[in-house]
Amino acid sequence: MSIFGSILGAVFGTKPAEAAPANTTAPAEGASAADVLAAAPASVPADVAAAVDIPATLDALVAKSGEHLDWRLSIVDLMKALGLDSSLAHRKELATELHYAGDMDDSASMNIWLHAQVIAQLAANGGKVPADLLAK
Repeated sequence: MSIFGSILGAVFGTKPAEAAPANTTAPAEGASAADVLAAAPASVPADVAAAVDIPATLDALVAKSGEHLDWRLSIVDLMKALGLDSSLAHRKELATELHYAGDMDDSASMNIWLHAQVIAQLAANGGKVPADLLAK
């Protein structure tokens, strides 16, 4: 099961087999979230995704966790909110799934890129994501 499939499944409530990264081609170096959205076909059924308000869903998961998690800025916290392993090894695996072309040993840059890509992919799969989260 892919890590990204687990993310989509946790957010949209879909089975992992239904969830796959919307964009299967590598984004260009420095591609913005808008570039990813423009090129990405939907992978989650539209009726499921259209009903999911991403910030409300993730805020509820954070509240339920009882931890102070800043999912809006941190891929680690986003993964923790979803109950997923946020270890460096799993983040590197997620980066590979999403075609990260940068240096995986530069975890800060990779984490920033991963967060932007995951948020963009949630939107590309039909989730409701505010523009301020996509601009990052």
